Amino acid sequence: MKTFFTVVIGLLMLATFGMLMAGMIGMARGEEDRTRSNRLMRYRVLLQGAAVALFVLMMALMRG
Repeated sequence: MKTFFTVVIGLLMLATFGMLMAGMIGMARGEEDRTRSNRLMRYRVLLQGAAVALFVLMMALMRG
């Protein structure tokens, strides 16, 4: 179970990093599409929250 959580958390972290990079590249290019930027930010926040929540859950399960 610990391995499963570790792999899923790692994948969520990579996805979060990918969303962050996509947003930064869009800003660097000077894209004016605010809708796309907001969507990428929302996805990044959701992925980051999921990664943190799973990490906390994993720590709680390992403790008990």
